[in-house]
Amino acid sequence: MNSIHKKLKPMLKDFVEKGPAGCACSVTHQGKTVFEDYVGMADIESQKPITEDTIYRIYSMTKVVTCTAALMLYERGHYLLNDPLEDYLPEFINPQVYRENDKGELYTTPAERSITVKDLFTMTSGLTYPGDANETERQLTKAMHVLEQQENLGEIVNARTISKKLASIPLAFDPGTRWHYSFSHDVLGAFIEVVSGKTFGQFLKDEIFDPLTMNDTFFRIPDDKKARLCSLYNRDENGNLSKNIEMDAHIQPDATFESGGGGLLSTLSDYSRFAHMLANGGELDGERIIGQKTINLMATNQLTTENSSNYNWNYLKGYGYGLGVRVMVDPALGGSNSSIGEFGWSGLLGTWVLIDPKEKLSAVYMQQMMPNLEAYHQPRLRSVIYGGEFEEISFYKLLN
Repeated sequence: MNSIHKKLKPMLKDFVEKGPAGCACSVTHQGKTVFEDYVGMADIESQKPITEDTIYRIYSMTKVVTCTAALMLYERGHYLLNDPLEDYLPEFINPQVYRENDKGELYTTPAERSITVKDLFTMTSGLTYPGDANETERQLTKAMHVLEQQENLGEIVNARTISKKLASIPLAFDPGTRWHYSFSHDVLGAFIEVVSGKTFGQFLKDEIFDPLTMNDTFFRIPDDKKARLCSLYNRDENGNLSKNIEMDAHIQPDATFESGGGGLLSTLSDYSRFAHMLANGGELDGERIIGQKTINLMATNQLTTENSSNYNWNYLKGYGYGLGVRVMVDPALGGSNSSIGEFGWSGLLGTWVLIDPKEKLSAVYMQQMMPNLEAYHQPRLRSVIYGGEFEEISFYKLLN
C-alpha cells in the first residue's frame, strides 16, 4: 500500500467524524485510478452508505464544465474571447453601471466599455450574485424572487431568461476592472445556446457527457435515479447534522433553468472522467474533447494587479484565476506542494476538483454539507495527494 492510501483513507474518515455524513474521493494518475474510497452515509436516517453509485449536487464545479464547453466553441472559430458580448446576446448592449457620489447617493452612467466574452469566463463582467453588499446585488435579489414566483406559476425560466434579467440591472462596476464571483457563467450558458444553436444541456450531453460516457451527469434528477441522490445536511457549530430539503427545486424533472454556474448533478466516477480528460490534454479513451493548447489557455492566470484585489479568499492564496478556474501561480505563497499550473474549482456543498496536466494527475472529492469546511478539507487533500508515491511523478516536476 503506497503512502497516498495510508494518508488519504484515515483523513477521509476524520473528515466524516468531524463534518459531513459521508464523503468520497478518487485520484487518477496517467490514466490509472490510484485511489478511490467511499466513507460514511449518503443518508443518515435510512443508514444508506456512500457508494460508487451515489449522485451529488456539484454546484459550482459545474463552472469548469461550462467553461470547457464554451472553449470548445472558441477553438472551432465561433467567437473570439475579446468579442463584445452584445454581438451574441443583444440584451447586453450599452450596459449601465451603478455609481455613488460623495454624499453616498446612487446614480447610473454608461459603462466605460462593453462586457466581453472573456469577462464572463474571468468573473470580471460587473455582474454579481444576489446579496446585500451593493445595489446590483439588492436589485438582483428582487429580480430572482420575481423569476422564482413566475417559475412556480409554470412559466419557463431558462438560461436566456436569466441572461435578459441580468442585463436589465446596472452593473456593480465597469467590466474588466474587478474580479467578482457572479452569475457570469450562467450567462455563458446562454451564450453557448446562441452560438451552438442547441439548448445548453443538449450541447453538454452531445459534446461532453455522451463521448465520455458520463451517464449520471445532468441538470435534473430522473425519477429512476432519485434514490441514489446523496442527502444534504446542515452542520451547526457543535457539529450536529440536520437534513436540508429546501434546495432541490432546480433539479426536479420539471425544472427549466439549466445553470451554467451551479446546476449539475454528477457521480464521483463521472466527474473523475471529465477531470482526467482535462489532465490528459483534452482526450480520454480515444475521445478528443478539447485541445491541449486550449486547456493551457484555460489554466493561465487572466487577472492583473489592477483587477485582482477582490480575489482574496484566504484558502486560495497562491492561486490566480484563469478562464473559469483557480490556477496555481505561487506555491510558496499558497504553502502548497502542488505544481505551478494546477487548476480546478469547488462547489457550495464541499465538492472539489484538482487537475494537473503537467503530471497527468486529477482528483475529485465529493460531500454534501453546509457550511462546507472547504478551507479545512481542500488544502489538506491537495497536500496529501501531492505527497503520494506515484512512480512516474518526478521530484523535479513537483518543484516546478
